[in-house]
Amino acid sequence: KNECALLKGKGHRVYLYTRNNTDIDKTGPLGKLCLPFVHIFNPRTYLEIKKIIREKKIDVVHVHNTLNLISPAVYYAAAGSNTPVVQTLHNFRLICPGALLYREGRTCEDCIKRGIGCSVLHGCYRNSRLQTLVCVLGVGVHGITGIYRKLNYICLSGFNRDKLLQADKRGRKFRPDRMFVKPNFVIPPEVTGAQRSGYIYAGRLEASKGIKVLLKAWRILGDKAPELKIYGSGPEEEWCGRYISEHGLNAKLMGLLGHEEIFKAMADSRAMIMPTLWYEGCPMSIIESISVKTPVICSDIGNPAALVTEGKSGLKFRCSDAKDLAQKVEMMEQAPFEADESCAAEFSAEKNYEKLMEIYESSIKRCNSKKRSTH
Repeated sequence: KNECALLKGKGHRVYLYTRNNTDIDKTGPLGKLCLPFVHIFNPRTYLEIKKIIREKKIDVVHVHNTLNLISPAVYYAAAGSNTPVVQTLHNFRLICPGALLYREGRTCEDCIKRGIGCSVLHGCYRNSRLQTLVCVLGVGVHGITGIYRKLNYICLSGFNRDKLLQADKRGRKFRPDRMFVKPNFVIPPEVTGAQRSGYIYAGRLEASKGIKVLLKAWRILGDKAPELKIYGSGPEEEWCGRYISEHGLNAKLMGLLGHEEIFKAMADSRAMIMPTLWYEGCPMSIIESISVKTPVICSDIGNPAALVTEGKSGLKFRCSDAKDLAQKVEMMEQAPFEADESCAAEFSAEKNYEKLMEIYESSIKRCNSKKRSTH
């Protein structure tokens, strides 16, 4: 949505093609039976994308998500029309059917070390071995055809890029020269921080997000704990309320707030805390926080660690270590600072547009060069 608005604002023509997976529920028994094949290649997508490219004279096909109904057929439609494809990788789906590199309460790199096939044993996609097998077969088929190597990829961080290349030992999916790094961006509303005080958590209340680690850190801080405001909901909400009450923590469950209200809360806070236990994709809460100069205290793993610059845009603590998190909060209390403007600029709309144009132009140039070589 942000990229569409940004491109339109710069005078580009943007055509949005979407499919909704809720349509699956509307299909009959035959349609559901065909779903595994549609997941691998949807003829409808192929024909519709070919038509759009031809009629709208499309220069670049930018793909964000193909699961389930769009399918990789979009890649073949673009390739058959000699149109470059840019694929933003929001997760690790191409190397991990579960998409997160996280299993049974811990980070998991089995698919990187042993190959994606090992995920079938654990049923990593929707806890189903059969559905996981379909995912693995799909990735395998398209790897053999070579279509993945024809794509241009946007990775949301250098960490993502490194993990993807590490997993692609046979070089079937990725070409390093076609893998670009461009994080997400945000256009913050006009908010001004008051006298910064207290801390904020904004996200789902679930174990994998580290919410239990956060509240245990506040228990360790005891009487020295500053105010903590927790925004969000999720399966651990009841546990959080009970834990806060039982231990008399200086923390409040604030529920869900609108986007602008969250920005205002961030701008008023001394720091935003992200205690996640997994690698994450490209956490918007980090980008939003830094955009209003609020530093981030985050786990030292994955994309949070890649997005936060120690001492400039935040602090990092050992993942799942409540004691170390408590120490970082004490450090921030003793020597508070705001996120550096140069860090915020990296996640600005203008910087993002500049990088996006470089990626598009590089992809178009490479495609045009291939066209000339085939004539």
